[in-house]
Amino acid sequence: MAFVSEQWLLFSIVIVLVAVLLFIESKKGGKALTYHQATRLVNSGEGVILDVREKKDFSAGHIVDAIHIPYAKVADRLSELEKHKAKTIIVVDKMGQHAAAASKTLRDAGWNASRLAGGMAEWQAQNLPVVK
Repeated sequence: MAFVSEQWLLFSIVIVLVAVLLFIESKKGGKALTYHQATRLVNSGEGVILDVREKKDFSAGHIVDAIHIPYAKVADRLSELEKHKAKTIIVVDKMGQHAAAASKTLRDAGWNASRLAGGMAEWQAQNLPVVK
């Protein structure tokens, strides 16, 4: 605490820089949709779920009708999403760590992509249905 009180200006600058970094990183990932918004898009036919988790996690439980492409292969397998080009691609991962990057890859390639806020952890915390 002595450092903070003696170097308050330096400490304040660090806090501001961290906040700016977090803001910039969150914008790179695009819009985060709540599970309500995602469900509404899928049910209306305007959205499709893309699960970018590893196969073992996907097999353990995923959102109904989700398309599975592991995060490391998204850029190589964009052609599999071509028939959904007019829809919003809702990217889902475990807790949000890869969804932002996958969403950016999709947007850079011309898709309308968003990510599910909180990932599958939030989906399951809300007791929403999953299939195995």
